[in-house]
Amino acid sequence: MTDYIYRYIEKSVTQDLKRKMVFIGGPRQSGKTTLAKQLCRAEGLDPGKRYLNWDALKDRESIMREQFPSGQGLLILDEVHKYSRWRQTVKGLYDKRGNELNILVTGSARLDYYRRGGDSLQGRYHFYRLFPLSLKETGDCSVKTVNDLLIYGGFPEPFLSQSEKEARRWSREYRTRIIHEDLIDLENVRDLGLVERMALRLPELVGSPLSINSLREDLNVSHQAVSRWVQILENLYMIFRIYPFGAPKIRAVKKEAKHYHLDWTVIDDPGARFENLMACHLLKWVCFLQDTEGRDVDLRFFRDIDRREVDFVVMEKGKPTQFIECKRSVDKQPSRALKYLKVRFPNVSAVQVSLADGPDVITKENIRMCSAHIFLSELV
Repeated sequence: MTDYIYRYIEKSVTQDLKRKMVFIGGPRQSGKTTLAKQLCRAEGLDPGKRYLNWDALKDRESIMREQFPSGQGLLILDEVHKYSRWRQTVKGLYDKRGNELNILVTGSARLDYYRRGGDSLQGRYHFYRLFPLSLKETGDCSVKTVNDLLIYGGFPEPFLSQSEKEARRWSREYRTRIIHEDLIDLENVRDLGLVERMALRLPELVGSPLSINSLREDLNVSHQAVSRWVQILENLYMIFRIYPFGAPKIRAVKKEAKHYHLDWTVIDDPGARFENLMACHLLKWVCFLQDTEGRDVDLRFFRDIDRREVDFVVMEKGKPTQFIECKRSVDKQPSRALKYLKVRFPNVSAVQVSLADGPDVITKENIRMCSAHIFLSELV
């Protein structure tokens, strides 16, 4: 496997750069800078001359003085949103040289966070979220690669290392950087120790509705504090939440969300880790459809008062389009809950995905049963 992996948004970003600026946000270390430099090389340009990073002193001075490279083609501005006047600078550059420059702005969670603070750039850019690697991006949609992703995670550095020890070290350092660097930059939180304690507790709760009240009792803090901390971790792309799907014809629960981690290697339970891997692939697919096609799609889960549960429900325009259940082993029959939903929504596709290798079949209930390596190869 090569060190560079073709990324799923690459083609769309290249096309959009011809018309507008493109902003790429998402989790830190998901490959944004690597992608940007690859796009530069694809144009036959030297990234050393077309890439400016706010964290580099020389580049910072150039950005503040508004001294940008001459000539046509791609210009990459990395972490420029840390500059208090970044919107004015980027807007001025685009308005003056938009016809000759393809401006690409990259950054971690801060970019997504700060771009919401004003609309002076509205209509001048398209925004993309770049998530960690998925099975299809690896170029090897096999059972072995699914297992590699489970072990090493989807972030490029630990996945490419193929070392469990290095993956563990990376994961620990990653969590520390998010809490002690990104969080401090964005939020005024005094109790970092408690936030880190909560972050360590959260992986044990994956797969079940997340009770803010239980976390509050564990940490001995207010409900408001825990709610805010969870939202902060979500804003920083450490975790994400999906919410219940409810409809008049089912007695669904409608309150507590489930949460998942972008770095699923923090989860010890094998079943929960597989469910989390599936959640990340589906979130990535949903966000890709939102970012590239503007579609009104969303990811939910189903659980009713009789404790029937289906792991994922893909929604479009407020209506379900697909039900997805995850299983570690290959079962002979679909789950009871999946059958229940299929009866009530006969026109919605339903699939039960197993981690173990098995046949790709359609049951008499018109429910597809297949292995993860087959299902995930059909996403992005």
